Amino acid sequence: MAATLPDVSAFRSARDLSAWLGLTPKPHSSGGKERLGAISKMGNRYIRRLLYLGAMGVISTRKRSDPGDDWLGDLIRTKPLKVVAIALANRMARAG
Repeated sequence: MAATLPDVSAFRSARDLSAWLGLTPKPHSSGGKERLGAISKMGNRYIRRLLYLGAMGVISTRKRSDPGDDWLGDLIRTKPLKVVAIALANRMARAG
């Protein structure tokens, strides 16, 4: 991942990096009402795919055992798995 990313100091925040990777929802806002759509799919497709697959591996491991009581366990119990995977991939991109 480090070999294909540009210099990360060019990004102002970690959220800018995840937006560059295409792991943030695309905004469709008008009149002050914020509406978020699907992920934007901009940026490097290969890195986004690796983060998604890693997130799905973590989720499938957590589903086999007790999901836990943290934010990921709550999301696994309440949201669709692919939505949870994108949220975890976004968080992994910001942490890495």
